[in-house]
Amino acid sequence: MSATVHTAPHPVSRYLFPRRPSRSRLIRGLSRHAVTISLLVIMLYPIIWMVAASLRPDAQVIGSLSPVPENPTLDNYRIGLTPSTFLNFPRYFLNSFLVAALAVAGNLFASTLTAYAFARLEFPLKRVLFAILLATLLLPYQVTLVPQYILFDQLRWLNTYLPLVVPKFLGSEAFFIFLTVQFIRGLPRDLDEAARLDGCGEWGIFRRIVLPLTMPAIGTTAMFSFIYAWNDFLGPTLYLSRPELYTVPQGLSMFVDSTGQSTYGALFAMATLSVAPLIGFFLASQRLLTQGIATTGLK
Repeated sequence: MSATVHTAPHPVSRYLFPRRPSRSRLIRGLSRHAVTISLLVIMLYPIIWMVAASLRPDAQVIGSLSPVPENPTLDNYRIGLTPSTFLNFPRYFLNSFLVAALAVAGNLFASTLTAYAFARLEFPLKRVLFAILLATLLLPYQVTLVPQYILFDQLRWLNTYLPLVVPKFLGSEAFFIFLTVQFIRGLPRDLDEAARLDGCGEWGIFRRIVLPLTMPAIGTTAMFSFIYAWNDFLGPTLYLSRPELYTVPQGLSMFVDSTGQSTYGALFAMATLSVAPLIGFFLASQRLLTQGIATTGLK
């Protein structure tokens, strides 16, 4: 009897002549894409509508749910960006950029130095101090609000940006410190020992070894610090009462006056411009954020 020999297809043929997907598999793939696109449209609809409302005449803003403006105009942007007696949005944007930049610098300065001390150095009560630091994450912001206000009032810091900026340089954001500590702990200590053999001290190890390897955590800290500082409304409202010091969130709230009337077109135009820096900063730091998440997952 002659045996039938079954030869397996050559591996190269799978790439030169790929098999067509089955109909059921194609339908499942199309269904998943359709659901994903539908959810994306639902999530982006408020932003799309806000942009469309900023391009509509003021009388057509309220009452229209269409994401496409019928008679687009840039008058709302001109009105919003034109300084007046009560509103000065170019100044508000500069103020917000200043506060956000200083907040990012303060959080990066405090979180990296403090995290390196907790992750690499040995000193008395290290574990106790780190536990106290983590315990501050459990405190609501409202608990420390009144004592901080009294302290800043006695220091004569009201109507300045110091209450919004100085605590960042003193390590007030425990979450960012904890994030950086966990990242540094995942770095091999052999790198530190090799640097010591080459004559590096603690500052040299931190600056030349640890800091470059901690860039994913630094990018994450910078991104969230910028977002929190840019969107902060309660802090500037508490400590700033002079209109020339207002930030963008305070400026947006001033479009609604005491009688309940509002210039909705200019309001949505300035809201659209206020979102643009957040999107730009996120896109600029997206690679570091993704790298940090991927590295944490590998650890």
